[in-house]
Amino acid sequence: MNVMMRDRNDIRRSCFSRVPALTLLSLLVLAGCGREQSALNVAGRDAAAISLLFWVMLVGAVLLWLMVNGAFLYVSRFAPGRFDERHGRRLLIGGGIVLPTVVLTALLVWGLSLLPDSRTPGDGLVVRVTGEQWWWRVEYWPEGATEPVVSANEIRLPVGERTEFRLLADKVIHSFWIPALGGKMDMFPGRETTFTLLPDKPGTYRGQCAEFCGASHAWMAFVAVAMEPEEFDAWLQAQAEDAAPPADDAARRGQAVFRDEGCGACHTVRGTDAVGQVGPDLTHIGSRLSLGAGRARVTLDDLATWVAHTDALKPEVRMPSYDLGEDELRDLAHYLKGLR
Repeated sequence: MNVMMRDRNDIRRSCFSRVPALTLLSLLVLAGCGREQSALNVAGRDAAAISLLFWVMLVGAVLLWLMVNGAFLYVSRFAPGRFDERHGRRLLIGGGIVLPTVVLTALLVWGLSLLPDSRTPGDGLVVRVTGEQWWWRVEYWPEGATEPVVSANEIRLPVGERTEFRLLADKVIHSFWIPALGGKMDMFPGRETTFTLLPDKPGTYRGQCAEFCGASHAWMAFVAVAMEPEEFDAWLQAQAEDAAPPADDAARRGQAVFRDEGCGACHTVRGTDAVGQVGPDLTHIGSRLSLGAGRARVTLDDLATWVAHTDALKPEVRMPSYDLGEDELRDLAHYLKGLR
């Protein structure tokens, strides 16, 4: 008996000794929830609804845990002994059937009431996004437009306005998700899905494909920028313009490399002979915040590295790596960086 008591005390001390470590681990995990790809970093009306649902469910789960364990502690430590059968039956029916049914039904009705906002029509702007392998084709359709403003791997939205998204996929299923702005929406080949987002806080956030889509799924990301309406309108107008001509000799040499290597067969640079539709539109690539769907930054070094080692940076990507000389790579990167 003494041995059993000592073992029990040792187990209890061991469990309690782990509490500080578990608390510290939990705090470290929560410390990572405030970055640009966090559903707890709320910056949109739809994300706020999801956040509210999360916190209500979390508080409810904690209260339920305390009630169940409190009842267990009461009957095992403070009131041990035979339990009245009639009282126990009432407890099982009330606490095990009636209470869960009422609570879960109320939560379901309330949770479903949060969904209609994300299905309401947009305020005019339509953004059509197609999930490719592995990048995002983005088309902006302002109200009344007859042709889109084409971009890639970056989403820009006006703050305070509900934007409608029309989502497609090329070959495999993707899932479009900007945690700080709202929930996920799947993208299917041959089927268009629709939802809306209303950002209410300017800032730069990270979006991600939330459905495993292949070898480069981890690099199927994008930058989402919420902008004041006037700033967004000016940005969209600039994006609709043709590419700026090369500004110096290095850029002109880079443009010649771009032309001679046949890059225009896959990429479009509006205002030039490059009209390819296979890869991302590069008309204003120099003004974007990321390269290769979140794989790198848009710097001269990263642009040159991307062209020379594309397959190593992004497994199974359709763009081949190019064996160019150092001077050619530098000039090509200089040309691409100038496409603003």
